Amino acid sequence: MNRPYALLLAFALLQGCQSLAPQKAESPVAQVGKGEAEKPVVYGSFKQDTLYSLLVAELAGQRNRFDIALANYADQAEKTQDPAVSERAYRIAEYLGADEPALDTALIWARNDPQNLDAQRAAAIQLARAGRYDDSMAYMEKVLQGQGDTHFDFLALSAAETDQSTRDGLMQSFDRLLVKYPDNSQLVFGKALLLNQDGKAEEALNLLEEHPAQNGEIAPILLRARLLQALDRGPEALPLLRGAIRDNPDDKRLRLTYARTLVEQDRIADAKGEFISLVQQYPDDDELRYSLALVCLENKDWDEAESYLRELIDRDSNVDAAHLNLGRIAEERHDPAGALREYALVGPGPDYLPAQLRQADILIANGRGTEASRQLAEAREAQPDIAIQLYLIESESYSNNNKDAQANQVLQQAIQRYPDDLNLLYTRAMLAEKRDDLAQMEKDLRAIIAREPENAMALNALGYTLADRTTRYAEAKALIDKAHQLTPDDPAILDSLGWVAYRQGNLDEAERYLRQALERFPDHEVAAHLGEVLWANGKRREARQVWAKAFEAQPDSPILRKTVLRLTGSETL
Repeated sequence: MNRPYALLLAFALLQGCQSLAPQKAESPVAQVGKGEAEKPVVYGSFKQDTLYSLLVAELAGQRNRFDIALANYADQAEKTQDPAVSERAYRIAEYLGADEPALDTALIWARNDPQNLDAQRAAAIQLARAGRYDDSMAYMEKVLQGQGDTHFDFLALSAAETDQSTRDGLMQSFDRLLVKYPDNSQLVFGKALLLNQDGKAEEALNLLEEHPAQNGEIAPILLRARLLQALDRGPEALPLLRGAIRDNPDDKRLRLTYARTLVEQDRIADAKGEFISLVQQYPDDDELRYSLALVCLENKDWDEAESYLRELIDRDSNVDAAHLNLGRIAEERHDPAGALREYALVGPGPDYLPAQLRQADILIANGRGTEASRQLAEAREAQPDIAIQLYLIESESYSNNNKDAQANQVLQQAIQRYPDDLNLLYTRAMLAEKRDDLAQMEKDLRAIIAREPENAMALNALGYTLADRTTRYAEAKALIDKAHQLTPDDPAILDSLGWVAYRQGNLDEAERYLRQALERFPDHEVAAHLGEVLWANGKRREARQVWAKAFEAQPDSPILRKTVLRLTGSETL
């Protein structure tokens, strides 16, 4: 699969992903900040001083003085006990992350509006966050008895934003309620969500499979599909979703999840058919149209992809993303002038930096480096907030085109302007290593480590280079060991541990670490290292198998070719 398009597709799917539960409404404080009208709220009859205090709160919100807005609303919620006032006070407190006012106003709201399930749910969440789990369960049971839809998935989803002890307390409450209501599907689904948030995907899946969705429930099926995908059992999700679609043929969420699962299973042609059908059924949904365009890109259907992207531009939707991908299509068609035209039309936003990178790369590759540098300098002046990223883009583009001296010159200029930026220092260190300037590399990495002693990336980079390019093995191992303590599951660090062990002659230890690294991250460099260790350890047939598999994924890998040539005398296996 072409990596750039695969990444773009993943981003699009994430952006278009629909939640298992309905989305929360925009916070009232955000509405106040924008000066927009809120939906009508029915207040009680208030005295003049109360009305004045609430008016001051609204005006304060419009002027971004949310502290005053919260203080006035919370005060009036306590004085008036009015449900509408207390709800608004609660929403503002929740938005601001003000825990104590959120709890106080949620309880006032729930107490004065006992039939409102949203109020009871808010009280349950805030009590759980405060560690008052028994009180929280009492409100949870009110929600349960009210038979409201999706309230327990909201409880569980809200718990994801809190600490572990809050989630543990909510889990206890769910378990106690399940003893009283063992077949309640909302409780089962809420507990499954909590289990998944705690990293217990297998337990969550088992719970859902023990209590299959019923009565047209969609959310548990979507969660089961997501869990299967997360557990590397994606193919099992497809028949599950197909069955649910048969029972609910008009459910957009099911069909969209099915299409995306096909993409994740690399069944691009099938996914394309599903997205075409969805766009035909929902012609006003431009997120679907954009996803279809990306699927066409993945399938190398350039003409169809271009057609859908042009439609988006005509509809004034996803315009920057459309121009970015039209530029990529032009590059695939070997039309650099057309690509530059499209990339130049991408405005500030999430697609701006990728467009700048592609423009710079095309210009430098075609001998127009001065023009590329001028454009990026103008961009830095126009958008100083992203000046550092634009410097990094310029340096990367020169480096990608084997112009390391120019890349280094750009970094020197950037560091002179932003001497405290560690990303610039790290990039210069990596470029110095590429240029065989190990003294500069070590100087920059040690400067980073002095500033951030627990920077695992810098520790690992220095340790690996010392192990690979010098004989300072003990020093290298100490650095890598510290990085490993900080991030024990990082495959790059496991690779470094294996490589320094190999350099020290500990072949079995090296093999163990490198196998772990390759399992977590099947990268060509890791494969080259593991194959070399296996070769040295007398396992030459397996070494060839490891290299051959890596060559299938990346046939042009220079480190694989060099390793195989050095050890076998030939670049072919």
